[in-house]
Amino acid sequence: MEDQKTSLGAGTASPLREPLLPPGKRVNCTVDDDLEAHLPPYRAATGASFSKTCLNLTNAVSGIGVLSMPYAVSQGGWLSLALFAVVGAVCYYTGTLIERCMRADTSIATYPDVGRLAFGAAGQKTVAAFMYVELYLVAISFLVLEGDNLDKLFPGATVELFGCYRLHGKQLFIVLAGAVILPTTWLRNLGMLAYVSALGLVASAALTASLVWAGVSEPAFRGRNSNALNLAGLPTSLGLYFVCFTGHAVFPTIYSSMKNNRRFSQVLLFSSVLCSLNYGVTAVLGYLIYGDEVQSQVTLNLPSGRLYTKIAIAMTLINPLAKYALLVAPITSAIEEKFSLAGSGTARVAIGTTVLVSTVVMASVLPFFGYLMSFIGSFLSVMATVLFPCLCYLKIYKAQGIRRAEVAAIVGILLLGAFVAVTGTYTSLLDIIGTF
Repeated sequence: MEDQKTSLGAGTASPLREPLLPPGKRVNCTVDDDLEAHLPPYRAATGASFSKTCLNLTNAVSGIGVLSMPYAVSQGGWLSLALFAVVGAVCYYTGTLIERCMRADTSIATYPDVGRLAFGAAGQKTVAAFMYVELYLVAISFLVLEGDNLDKLFPGATVELFGCYRLHGKQLFIVLAGAVILPTTWLRNLGMLAYVSALGLVASAALTASLVWAGVSEPAFRGRNSNALNLAGLPTSLGLYFVCFTGHAVFPTIYSSMKNNRRFSQVLLFSSVLCSLNYGVTAVLGYLIYGDEVQSQVTLNLPSGRLYTKIAIAMTLINPLAKYALLVAPITSAIEEKFSLAGSGTARVAIGTTVLVSTVVMASVLPFFGYLMSFIGSFLSVMATVLFPCLCYLKIYKAQGIRRAEVAAIVGILLLGAFVAVTGTYTSLLDIIGTF
């Protein structure tokens, strides 16, 4: 195989095509004469090491889904944790399918590019639409999370504006969180924010430690009377489990940032296992302590005024503040490219501000965190993490031949994804409508 230089694009660089860690110049390398020979990788002279890529990918996968894990178990019962393990394995496998799709064409830099390679312009637009809607709704859930937990930390806070309008409680803190986040949405180079978001890993560990502390301090475990299995709540549980592993949209960017991207599947396995352990421990502890009384965010169950509650909430607030700008960067960049405004500092400020203000407004009128997360997981995350990777992989490699066993496995995964998408979306929408 001849070496050839690759490029992520020409002209003005877009944040969509910037890796989290600068990869430097990349060239192709040869591979053994096996199935991987059809998936040409490239190796960067400089770029992210294995350990740094593990950090980046774990940051991308881990997130606010950890807060809803005890609630997810309360909806489906203890036996639903077996489905959590299945969801984790499925999402790991579909992540490797995205890696194989990227190796099919070294010009691929984003998730929509994978859709374009498989299904042309229509595939690119479809993947992009679902990806942007998912990112937008997760951004809203970040702000809802901030409002809920700050309101618990500082109950009764009120601010009067212009002598005629009063902001209080969750709405006040959603607006304040938006004001703090706003300057980060104006940055073009978000590389530093990727390092800041590493604090999210510390925050997740601190949250788990706080639950252990709460378990020791609580007079009794209410989870003793919990359910073993609740069939009616399984769709909600599955949707929330898929939220925990969403992050496939940024896999191409992280893949491109590696020195040796042939090790991406190892990085993905390490990150998936690490996040699964954290999710699982949080789920078991939260449900054991609070049982069926656990709320959609387990931090809301922690007693007010306790030191471990303050630590848990403070750590919980770090993730959204650090990751919001990274999350909406693909949205703002797509708007810039759509209207040929890339490179304009004024346009970036205006677009970033508009997107943030719109999410603040939506977070203020849609304050049901658990139901929103369930909808995101059931519909949008399932599309991005299950259906799109499987369909794109089948389309790209159909001509080269795929083993029957793998085709059967993919068909089974597609059926599972379709079931979760239909039942989970229906259940979550009914719950959301019922709150009005």
